[in-house]
Amino acid sequence: MFLKIFVAILAILPLTGVAGADDALRSAVNNDARPAEERARDVYRNPYETLRFFGIEADQTVVELFPGNGWYTAILKPYLAEHGRFVAAHFSLQRDPLPPFYERVLDGYKERFPDAEIAPFNPPEQAEAVALGEADRVLTFRNIHSWLRDGQLDDVFAAAHTMLRPGGVFGVVGHRLPEDCEQDPEAASGYVKESLVIATAEAAGFRLAERSEINANPEDTADHPDGVWMLPPQSRVPDDADADHFAAIGESDRFTLKFVRD
Repeated sequence: MFLKIFVAILAILPLTGVAGADDALRSAVNNDARPAEERARDVYRNPYETLRFFGIEADQTVVELFPGNGWYTAILKPYLAEHGRFVAAHFSLQRDPLPPFYERVLDGYKERFPDAEIAPFNPPEQAEAVALGEADRVLTFRNIHSWLRDGQLDDVFAAAHTMLRPGGVFGVVGHRLPEDCEQDPEAASGYVKESLVIATAEAAGFRLAERSEINANPEDTADHPDGVWMLPPQSRVPDDADADHFAAIGESDRFTLKFVRD
C-alpha cells in the first residue's frame, strides 16, 4: 500500500509543477499593474497562449529582441524575477545613422523599467545580449519588417542562434503577408511572408519545430494603402478613410513560429 501511495505522489508532482507555472504566468498577464490600454490588446496578442506555446518557464533566461515600449516586458520581467532572468536586447544608440525614434523609445523604456537588464543590440556589431549559449529562449514580437528593411534579418537570426543553448527556442511573431503576394524587400507595409522567415531561420541553423495560428486574424487582408499601421493600435487612418472599418478589423494577421536550436 505504501508503495502505491508513493508512486501516486510521484505521478502527481510533475503535473502540479506545470500547473503552478501556468498559474504564475497567467497572474503575470492579468496583473493589474499592467496599463489598461496594454491589457486591452490581449484579445489580439494572446500573451498567455503565445508564451506557453514558446515554452516559457519561470526559471529560464529569456532574451527579448527589440522590446520597444515594453508591452511584453511588463509580463515577462515580473514572471522571471524570482527564479529566472530577463534581458532586453534593445535599440543601440551607436547605430549610424540613428533612427530619430530610437533614443526616445529607449529612454522611455529605461524610465518605465529602471532596473531592467538592457543590452544594446545592433548585429553584427552588437550581437550578444547574453553570453554564447546562455539563453533558454530568445523572443521577438512584430519586428521582422524592421530588420528586413534594414538588411539585418540574417544577422539578427544568426545572433539569436548564437545566444541560445542547444535545445533552446527562438520564438517569432510577425505581421503576415499572404504567400501569393509579392514581398517588398524593404517590407514598407510591415507585412512579411511566413515562408521568408522560415527560410531565414533555417539558413541560420534553426529547425522549425511548430507553427501556430494563435495570433491569426482572417479579417486582415494585409493590403492596406499605408500598411499595417492603419490597423490598431497605431490606427494611422487618413481623414478621408473609414476609420471604423480599420478599427473593426482589429490588429494584424500574424504568424507565430517556434524554432529550435538543435
